[in-house]
Amino acid sequence: MDADDQAAAADANVASVGDYVALLKPRVMSLVVFTALTGLVLAPGHIHPVIGLCSLIAIAIGAGGSGALNMWYDADIDAVMSRTRRRPIPAGRVTPGEALAFGIILSAGSVMVLGLVANAVAAGLLAFTILFYVVIYTMWLKRWTPQNIVIGGAAGALPPVVAWAAVTGSVSLESLVLFAIIFMWTPPHFWALALFKSGDYERAGVPMLPVVAGAAETRRQILLYTLALAPVGLLPWFMGFGHALYGVVALIGGAGMLWLAFAIWLKPADDRPAKRMFGFSILYLFALFASLLVEALAHLAGLGA
Repeated sequence: MDADDQAAAADANVASVGDYVALLKPRVMSLVVFTALTGLVLAPGHIHPVIGLCSLIAIAIGAGGSGALNMWYDADIDAVMSRTRRRPIPAGRVTPGEALAFGIILSAGSVMVLGLVANAVAAGLLAFTILFYVVIYTMWLKRWTPQNIVIGGAAGALPPVVAWAAVTGSVSLESLVLFAIIFMWTPPHFWALALFKSGDYERAGVPMLPVVAGAAETRRQILLYTLALAPVGLLPWFMGFGHALYGVVALIGGAGMLWLAFAIWLKPADDRPAKRMFGFSILYLFALFASLLVEALAHLAGLGA
């Protein structure tokens, strides 16, 4: 290799701003911010817009910090999986030590900021969320049990609860219903992905359900969890903090999830229903929280009940 080739290789391994953004798992962070924003707007009481914005930023940074710590710990797994091997650490653009320091600083800073601008309850919940995701899910459950997504899904379901607490200083039944929707949504969403990416997980030694229990059991579990998710998705409507728009979205979206779950169960040789379920499930969760957010904003603007 001549000097020009060596220089080009060195440049290719230099971390860019984009690499550090990638460590934050921006797609996951966007879902965290959106569900947290919904919890913030739905929560009873008043929060100053600046405090609300700072709270959302702190929750987002906490999610990003925990994402960086997840990538730090899972660098060995990411290196052998086709969909993750180009991430900054396995690609050699960010060192494990840099990712670890980055994740710790962001995580600790986000908790301190949320405690200062909001309250100790919200900060404590954010700290618990980060620790649960990094220690319980990433370091333990993910490599130990096929129920990793089920139990670990609690971390991804907590942001609206954290935001609710930032406004009220407490946790309510309504915020726990928001938690339950995301918690029940997580297994069918990720197991649909695992069905058509099972080879990746097998090579990495991750005991995802299709690898350990087989595709047939995974399809059955997707159906069972979706059967439970559909009525849970209707709870805000039944409880009165979701209104007509939400009810229509929850009914149509729940029916779509059930249709795809039955298609996965009835067509074992076809990967297409699982791929459709993975994509549609993202739309379903977004639509549920978007309709709650629209209704809450309309109420604040005096345009609805």
